[in-house]
This record gives sequence, C-alpha cells and structure tokens, in this order.
Amino acid sequence: MEVRKKTEIEHYDKKAEELLESYKGNDGGDFEGFNPFLLNSYQFLQEYLKNKCKGKKILDYGCGNGVHYCWLVGFGGEVVGIDLSEKSLEVARRIVEKEGISDKAKFLAMDCEKLEFLDRSFDVIFDGGTFSSLDLNLAYPELARVLKPGGFLIGIETFGYNPFTNLNRKINKAVGKRTGWAASHIFDNDGIKKADAFFGEKDVFYFHFISWIAFPVLRFPKGIYLLKILEAFDRIFLRISFFKKYSFKVVFVFSKPKNNYDKKSI
Repeated sequence: MEVRKKTEIEHYDKKAEELLESYKGNDGGDFEGFNPFLLNSYQFLQEYLKNKCKGKKILDYGCGNGVHYCWLVGFGGEVVGIDLSEKSLEVARRIVEKEGISDKAKFLAMDCEKLEFLDRSFDVIFDGGTFSSLDLNLAYPELARVLKPGGFLIGIETFGYNPFTNLNRKINKAVGKRTGWAASHIFDNDGIKKADAFFGEKDVFYFHFISWIAFPVLRFPKGIYLLKILEAFDRIFLRISFFKKYSFKVVFVFSKPKNNYDKKSI
C-alpha cells in the first residue's frame, strides 16, 4: 500500500479512536462541534436527494464515521458504506446501532481508488468530502465504472481558492488536524474539469462565500442567527461568477457516466 494511503488511514483511525474513547454518536458530524445540516449547502444536498433515493442502490463513498449514512438510508435506498479506516467504520457501526438500523447497514473496508464492485452497480454515489484524500486520476474512472448509465454522482467538497480558508487549512495541517496530502489536494476547478473525461453532464453549485465566518460560533445556541444572515449575503454575492471561485464549499452532480470498463466482481 502506498505511503500516502497509510498516512490517511493512520490519521482517520486516530480520529476515530478519540471518538470511540468518549463516544458521542454522530452529533458533531465532520465539523467538530456542530451539526453540518445547519448549513444551506448540506440542506441543499438533502433536498436534492430526498426524492431520488427510494428503492435505489446507493454508495456512501468514503463514508468515514457514518455521519451521512443514516439520512441516506432514511430516504429509502439500499446504502453501502466504504472506507479504508477500520476504526472509522467501527464508529459508523455504533451510530447505526444507536439509530436502530443495524439490520439495514452494510459497511465494507475498501480502497476508494480500487472499487471491488461490478460495473454499473449503483444508482447514486454520494461523496461527503472524500476527494481531498484521493488521487482523482484513479478515483474518477472507478466512480464512472460502478455507476449505472442513468445514475449520478453527487458530492460536497471544500473548494480550494478562498485565501482565508486556505490559511486555516495550513494551520490545521501544522497542528495535525489534516494530513499533508489532504491539505494540498483540495477540490478545485481542475478537479471539475477532469470529470469531463468520465461523465457526460455536470452541475456545480457554490456555497459559503462569507458565511464560513459563522462556523466557529455554531456550537452556541444563537450562532445560527449569524449564519443565516451571512448566508443571505452569500446568495447575493454568488449570483456573480467572479465570487463563485472563492466559495468555501461546492456541491456537484456528475451524470451520464462514460463507464466502458472491464467487469470486476466483489
């Protein structure tokens, strides 16, 4: 296994072990202290997916500690979660047990760049911020391969251009909250462009031009008011193409996969 993958596994195993030691369920999500579904970017994800998952087979791609798994199951699909961090999967299993859906849960330890599924296995693939840990040149062909012709890949990723959030990312790397690979491989316009070789259609939506400023106060009861005010300003600014590049988060939908690959079996 490549050194970068071992480093990512060690990083996320350590984070998962900390969660297991003082287990708090999934309330903190991936944002360390607040519920990500307070944000209009995550609310957009849920609204987009809620009527598109019933009876569908869904891949929770790089599912980590399972923060997204339960609500995906709640939309009526058959959800498979994969991740290379065994400790993270242990947290995910505890979460689904707490939520009473263990009988529906399926988690597999698997490399997101070498998927062990048959071609055209999934109707929907959900990425909740995994791309920065991957080499997209290896991940994209696998995603297109396992996606059904009428299916789609939807994801939310940090975008790589805002100078203030980029500075924060460097600080997080220095204090060990991010790996070197993840800090230097944040999703960007090049990542969007690379998708053209593997998907026939794409839509990209931009969020949090300035509302990211409110994130640190969302652990406090009245922090939501500041967030909503700043998100209102976001909607004004993000009507202008120039500002979209400096969004903190992007939601993308890639469809019409160009999946002409040899079959694999699990």
